[in-house]
Amino acid sequence: MNKLEEHKQTLLALMKDKHYVPMKQKELAMVLNLPRERREELIEALDALIAERKIICNRRGKYIIAEEEHVIGTYCGTPNGYGFVQNAEMETDIFIPGGESKGAMHGDTVEVMLTATPPGRRQEGKIVAILEHGTSELIGTFQRSKNFGFVKPDNQRFNEDIYIPKKGSFGVRNGDKVVVKLTDYGDKKRRPEGVIIETLGDPKNLDVEVLAIARGYGLVDEFPEEVMEELENVSDEVPEESKKNRRDLRNVQMVTIDGEDAKDLDDAVSVTYDGQFYYLGVHIADVSHYVRERTALNAEAYNRGTSVYLADRVIPMLPRKLSNGLCSLNAGVDRLALSCLMTIDEKGVIVDHEIVESVINVDRRMSYTQVRAIVEDQDETLCKEYEELVPMFMLMAKLSGILRENRRKRGSIDFDFKETKVILDEAGHAIDIKPYERNTATKLIEDFMLAANETVAQDYYWQEIPFLYRTHEKPDPEKMQKLSIFIHNFGLVLKGVSQGEVHPKEVQKLLTMIEGKPEEALISRLALRSMKQAKYTAENTGHFGLAAPFYCHFTSPIRRYPDLQIHRIIKENLHGQLSEKRKEHFEKMMPEVGLHCSQRERRADEAERETVKLKKIDYMENRMDEVFDGVISGVTGWGLYVELDNTVEGLVRIGDMRDDFYDFYEESYELIGKANNKHYKLGQSVRVKVSRIDRLVRTIDFVLVEDDNEDE
Repeated sequence: MNKLEEHKQTLLALMKDKHYVPMKQKELAMVLNLPRERREELIEALDALIAERKIICNRRGKYIIAEEEHVIGTYCGTPNGYGFVQNAEMETDIFIPGGESKGAMHGDTVEVMLTATPPGRRQEGKIVAILEHGTSELIGTFQRSKNFGFVKPDNQRFNEDIYIPKKGSFGVRNGDKVVVKLTDYGDKKRRPEGVIIETLGDPKNLDVEVLAIARGYGLVDEFPEEVMEELENVSDEVPEESKKNRRDLRNVQMVTIDGEDAKDLDDAVSVTYDGQFYYLGVHIADVSHYVRERTALNAEAYNRGTSVYLADRVIPMLPRKLSNGLCSLNAGVDRLALSCLMTIDEKGVIVDHEIVESVINVDRRMSYTQVRAIVEDQDETLCKEYEELVPMFMLMAKLSGILRENRRKRGSIDFDFKETKVILDEAGHAIDIKPYERNTATKLIEDFMLAANETVAQDYYWQEIPFLYRTHEKPDPEKMQKLSIFIHNFGLVLKGVSQGEVHPKEVQKLLTMIEGKPEEALISRLALRSMKQAKYTAENTGHFGLAAPFYCHFTSPIRRYPDLQIHRIIKENLHGQLSEKRKEHFEKMMPEVGLHCSQRERRADEAERETVKLKKIDYMENRMDEVFDGVISGVTGWGLYVELDNTVEGLVRIGDMRDDFYDFYEESYELIGKANNKHYKLGQSVRVKVSRIDRLVRTIDFVLVEDDNEDE
């Protein structure tokens, strides 16, 4: 037996001993009496046992026999059969391979046994018990058979059809969109079973489809009766008593700047300059004054987690009496706020700040379009109408540029993808789709909100007060390695990959290098997919994408619960009410609040994406005979992805390219015809028509109409 095998056997015997206490490398070396010069032998043996999946190194850096550590979390299914489990205490989600889910459904609370995972790979596990089912109702399409029926769930994370006995589907038409109450969750051998409790209607009706998306994600517009009863005691105006003992900023010139159709205005801004310093005020609606702990209103806000902006409606976190009324910073009325008052030097460094409870009165409600026209175009009519505000707008534009340049220098990454703006008629049908415009005004507000969020996070980090941070972990080294190999085909290099430590500035440089090039869309998307998702955590680990050591969400308490939660902490701190007992209370609850709000955010994002897809389908269905100009945004072995100028994307299937047989060349990301040598590559302009639309999975297929390729 060689030395390595001997060490492995010794380690396994030690860890299997009933008296073994999990140990770190250094402790194991001491127990085994290994001198410092022989530590490499121990590390080699440990790595070998991990690779063989016989032991694992747990999240505390201690070694134990595999399949001995259990954690509890929420299961997130995928359409492909595998899934992930989210746990508030673990840095990354646990990967659950296909076949190891024990029949768990998306949203279930489960017990997971961690399994040995090779170094550098995502932690894996297998579900050993389903502790609580997270879903009792599903939305789907009913399909009738002779003696029974079944419902195909709309949400593809639920990848099993629901069996419906004949008596559970009386009066339901074949093809109807329905709500199913689960009566049996099934197992590996049996399908889940349910009864239909509500028929939403014909899925060809657009309103039914949007309602089905909302209901499918558990999104309900109406608020519980007890919440509405609590609101009956809330005044429509701010009582004079509530304005006392606050910083009176009603004489400070300030504005709100939002989209034309915004109704929940939760941030106002003010800027002055004294020749040496800029004084930036970010004034945020004091929602926590009205939404108190241990109330039905707070419980419902926490449950919702966030407002959801669907393509044709808003499902708010707070009732409209607050979100559009008393908490909204409407112009010309007194409002309660939390103000972050920052002093910024000419280099963009925030040299001083103060966070205060305030009472404000906004001068004007401005739109992004108006401010852009004033700042960029010096529009004469608007400049005259808002004459008293124009100097402040010009100061804002200058300060915004300074702050943005500062972020650029430190390495902040800006993924400037086209966002979709859907224009609807009164019936909710899409009459136009176009890219959402980011302009001087939208960037200006973004820059000021980022400054406030960073300032507040840094303040409370150094005070060592329990808090909720917005964090973005460093990318997974394996994903960055794959990205590095891929971009090498385009002559691009990503520094730091070999050392396993990529700085955000390197990603920023990469995006700058590909700007305007054919491969920009693909590489930008791949770079984004190589990143981890931002989330809410009790521990501050920094924000990789912003290259910010401190970050939180402070600026939108009307529509995000994390902001409301930290407002509550800030106010208690300002009033000297953060006793040790209250600190313990917040410290205990923050990890769970962070996980819950992160999950609610993902749910909202998915629902929003699905409704935009639906409206795109609606728009394109009425234009089946039109020819569109587009750009090839992706090339794969199964076809070309083409993005139109209006952000609609579809697939030209390789089987529909009938003029030749095409081969996929991965190294150059091209399809090349065997006979005609025709090339299709990233960024190339093409003309397409819609060939088919699948409303169920919300996909669009194109066919090429003509192209201007020349033989190469």
